Amino acid sequence: MAVKLQPLADWVVAEQEEAITKTASGIYLPDKAAEKPKVAKVLATGPGKVGDDNERIPVSVKVGDRIVYKSYSTTELKIDGTEYILVKEEDILATVK
Repeated sequence: MAVKLQPLADWVVAEQEEAITKTASGIYLPDKAAEKPKVAKVLATGPGKVGDDNERIPVSVKVGDRIVYKSYSTTELKIDGTEYILVKEEDILATVK
């Protein structure tokens, strides 16, 4: 899938994973009750930010990584029917292996 967004600086474009709609015991959750996971797949990264010595510091995640990010730290947008999130690198907590 070609992403139509090119993030700037240390921003990352990602696609959020689907919410869990069925519990382990088999109970189905309505859409409003299912909390969105804080895990997403990286689709594009910015070039990084400029450090104090004017050297570019690259973003530490790469396209294809699965990331865990802080709650309420994203900007959500929809382009051509596809939902994306934008998150700053400093709000990424971990990668999922």
